[in-house]
Amino acid sequence: MNLALKRLRLLVSLALQDLWHDRKVSMCIAAALIAVIAPLLLLFGLKYGVVSQLQSELLEDPRNVEIRMVSSGRYDAAWIERLRSRRDVGFAIGMTRSLNTQADLVADHRHFVDNTEVIPTAEGDPLLASLSLTKPLNGSTVVLSESAARRLNAVVNDQLSLFVSRRLDGRAERGRQSITVAGILPPEVFPRPAAFVALPLLIELEDFRDGYRIDSLGVSTGEVRGEMETHFARARLYAADIDRVAELEQWLNAQHIDTTSRLAEIENVKAINHVLGLVFGVIASTALVGCLASMLGAFLANIDRKRKDLAVLRLLGFDRPAIAGYIVLQAGTLTLAAYVVGLGLYGLGSQVFNQALASSATTGSVVCRLTFMHGVIALLLALLVALMVAVIGVLRAFSIEPAESLREL
Repeated sequence: MNLALKRLRLLVSLALQDLWHDRKVSMCIAAALIAVIAPLLLLFGLKYGVVSQLQSELLEDPRNVEIRMVSSGRYDAAWIERLRSRRDVGFAIGMTRSLNTQADLVADHRHFVDNTEVIPTAEGDPLLASLSLTKPLNGSTVVLSESAARRLNAVVNDQLSLFVSRRLDGRAERGRQSITVAGILPPEVFPRPAAFVALPLLIELEDFRDGYRIDSLGVSTGEVRGEMETHFARARLYAADIDRVAELEQWLNAQHIDTTSRLAEIENVKAINHVLGLVFGVIASTALVGCLASMLGAFLANIDRKRKDLAVLRLLGFDRPAIAGYIVLQAGTLTLAAYVVGLGLYGLGSQVFNQALASSATTGSVVCRLTFMHGVIALLLALLVALMVAVIGVLRAFSIEPAESLREL
């Protein structure tokens, strides 16, 4: 074991000393690698930065996975549950008729919002994912959009009054529900004045307008609703992710349900990713082929130049595996050094790109960046190219016989 370790140390020492002795040639080979590695890292960093930023913007905005049902229908709770159980659905909840999704919110005689959108919500709602609610959503709690909260001068835990009006038997009636603000949505999530409520409260508002008696709204007139099944006009619907939007929309369209979505924007990002990937692939392939040819020529020429030295090593007892290890060690060392320098040049270049792009209003969000895994993959690819070159060099070195060192004595 000690003998093998000593032989390995000797082999490594000879390989490194030989590289240092021929440092001018070694630097030329390393420079050829740096000239490929650094630009490719910068190019891929820009490609990854652009695409990841666009994808991040898509993922951060839940409206990008929303699918709106344009036409009204008549859907029972079983259909909504069937929709919710689909693997491409991230969130689904029934909605009442459009005329019944409005109500008046009042804080006091100076702060009120007429005809506010009343939107059903529940656990798992993508729009509410960023909120930490102070109270669970039920018939007496509400989440306000920022614009509605501003007009009501309301903050979290404030008490409000929700009013809904109807005409029954020629008389105007007004129901009232006391509600508590459990959270406020930021304007970038939902810009319009709106109140997000639990579905049972929205159903009560619709039943009230349909002439039924709803005790929770403080009105004792109207017909008793009984156990009649609730039907919904449409659903609030979000796909599980941006890749499922098209699949879910096609399924709805196949059932003759008209929909709208941001599928066009999603497809644009995918198209950009595909185009940039194709451009990077072509450039990278061309550069790698050129790098492989350059390294191969340099290594073969170097081996031919050192035929006598390699023959002496063979004469001194270095067998073919040792010669192969000698050449592979040199190729790997040069590649590792070139990668480190290329990575440093990438770091400098990426800072220049990021500062230059950040100063532009149109490209302020574009960054040049790589992950740790990208760096590891790039190193492995560089070593793979070096190994391919080394293997061809090894085959050339195997043709050198120990006797060649004696012919020139």
